[in-house]
Amino acid sequence: MTEPRIVTFYLEDGLHRSARAGRHNFIGKLAGVLEASGYRVDFLPDSDVEIARSLTRGGWSMFHMAQPTGPRGLTFRRVYHYPFWRIEKRASRWEWDVARARFEGARIDRADAERFYGFWRKRLFGEAAAAPERAGFVYVPLQGKLLQRRTFQTMSPIEMLRHTLEQEPERDILVTLHPGERYDAEERAALDALAGGRVTVAEGMMEEALASCDYVVTQNSSAAFNGYFFGKPAVLFAKVDFHHIAASVERLGVAAAFEAVRSAEPDYAGYVWWFWQRMSLNAGRPEAERRIRKRLDTHGWP
Repeated sequence: MTEPRIVTFYLEDGLHRSARAGRHNFIGKLAGVLEASGYRVDFLPDSDVEIARSLTRGGWSMFHMAQPTGPRGLTFRRVYHYPFWRIEKRASRWEWDVARARFEGARIDRADAERFYGFWRKRLFGEAAAAPERAGFVYVPLQGKLLQRRTFQTMSPIEMLRHTLEQEPERDILVTLHPGERYDAEERAALDALAGGRVTVAEGMMEEALASCDYVVTQNSSAAFNGYFFGKPAVLFAKVDFHHIAASVERLGVAAAFEAVRSAEPDYAGYVWWFWQRMSLNAGRPEAERRIRKRLDTHGWP
């Protein structure tokens, strides 16, 4: 049976209102491409009821930052900052096409890359990234579930912090808590056991830390990607999409990853250009609709 040519978007409240009002740039362009191809577009809330109904609802579906519920579904997500986006079959960033792609910096136009990198560094971080220094400490931005090792991680965040202390016997360690996470008493106690001496625990202050740290250690926090704009290398203890120029514990092991990061001089400008301009959808560019159409075609949407 032929599927009805309708695409249903499942969106959280704020995004749902913005999309219905035509105020969301990327969703508007994506919907426009679909409508120009003969689809009818509908926007629904991402409630449990509507998600359950998506399993039997006809046509195609689009989810924001959530795993599609069927073979005719795709997910879309902002790539850390506006106006960059990805459209994927899977919600996990480490399963995206870009995560499996090979970064080849030698094939990038250096002048274009430097201009692009400089523009976005200034636009996103302004004076904070203008003159970064290395003040002799390691920045460790934590995320959530400090005592658990999840499937995409090489170890739990607390174990990551212990290894960082072992690998860095002299540098100070600045550990920051994620403002959107809630840490229970057991997690707090585990942190308190490591705090003091060379370890300082704080909240927020990402830009200040990136401007002054020697390098970043994290599971897969976006703070490490932002660190590229400050010229700061990273050790990653988990899978992610922006791993290519980082020292990956999964790939190298703990000791080798820390050894690598101390002498790392990645191609930050080339990588940011490749990651955003080539491998992502830049909704601010005039060719955005053409590239969205090509991406949907790649995923087999008729």
